[in-house]
Amino acid sequence: MADRVTVIGWDGSPLTDAARSAVGAATLVAGAAHHLALPEIPPAAERIRLGSVGLAARRIAQHRGTAVVFADGDPGFFGVVRTLRAPEHGLEVEVVPAVSSVAAAFARAGMPWDDARIVVAHPRELRRAVNVCRAFTKVAVLTSPGAGPAELALLLGPVHRTFVICEELGTDRERVTVLTSDKAADHAWRDPNVVIVIGGTGAAEVPGAPPRQRATGHWLAGRDPGHYPGVRGWALPADAYGTPPGEGETTELRAAQLARLGPRVGDLVWDIGSGSGAAAVEAARFGAAVIAVDRDPDACGRATAVARHFGVQLQVVHGTAPQILEDLPEPDVVRVGGGGAAVVAACADRRPERIVAHAATRDEAEAIGRALAEGGYAVECALLQSVELDTTQWNERERAVAFLLSGRRSHP
Repeated sequence: MADRVTVIGWDGSPLTDAARSAVGAATLVAGAAHHLALPEIPPAAERIRLGSVGLAARRIAQHRGTAVVFADGDPGFFGVVRTLRAPEHGLEVEVVPAVSSVAAAFARAGMPWDDARIVVAHPRELRRAVNVCRAFTKVAVLTSPGAGPAELALLLGPVHRTFVICEELGTDRERVTVLTSDKAADHAWRDPNVVIVIGGTGAAEVPGAPPRQRATGHWLAGRDPGHYPGVRGWALPADAYGTPPGEGETTELRAAQLARLGPRVGDLVWDIGSGSGAAAVEAARFGAAVIAVDRDPDACGRATAVARHFGVQLQVVHGTAPQILEDLPEPDVVRVGGGGAAVVAACADRRPERIVAHAATRDEAEAIGRALAEGGYAVECALLQSVELDTTQWNERERAVAFLLSGRRSHP
């Protein structure tokens, strides 16, 4: 095992005295090509080009001597420190920090970032980073090869955002570019880069543009999607949305549907037959990206207005399911508010983790249950009955009965 491991953050500034001392004593140095070219590295030191951090950690663990690992930005912020400290390597590290690349990117753009979400994009999970960009108005994306600005833009598709792309921060090749997401795929971008993604309802100002609103105090980093002044709780009553609920949109049924779906940050939710938009807005308040689909243009307009009122991001699509679903990106969970077994079967073909639907009759419930089971889902069904009471007289005001069906994907 290495006698000593020092991780040095590098932001383009001259090395500190502590960093110089560690490098001067190093018998092994790991880093990117531009780190390994630094003149302070001893000529006799073994050099490891840092590709896989896990492989480098194993080499360092087997090394007899003093090791230094270079990393761009703050190595403790989505950086190599986590991997090096993993139990399987048994390494104890000292860290010489630097300004994180995210902080540097926002500084170059002249923007505050306490209200930004920060995600890492890898090719295997790029869609989750994209879903965060769909759901929030300010996101910093730490990219990687194969998951850069062009790939982000392609997956965002018709959801337009402004990109602030910061390439090779801290080097003499540093470049900051501001453009709309639909133009990003037309360029070749240099690694490493950070992409600040801005846009949507209530979006922050774009660099160079005048502020849209007066700055207010903040107490929590990262915008909370569920916060709306004066509103507390979930499955709000219909009057909170300013529109009467449609068939199958009772508060109690919506609460049960959301509980089965479990929408969360990084998810993409389909709400098919979104109606008033209440369920779609509730899912978005949990931090999920949501696509609301309805064949009624008036319903689409209402959903858009409700989303704007609550300050959440919805992509509203006018069209009839199942045909309209073919062009939508892959969902994580789906609520089917209308369309019956045929729409449920089409959703099951896309393999989301969960599907929820409801039925007014037992025959319809059985048809939906068969569609879920044939699609490879474990099926649950409950008969829900809710009775609204007038609390002044404690008399029954309204009664609603519905079958709630939920499918959990039982195999990949």
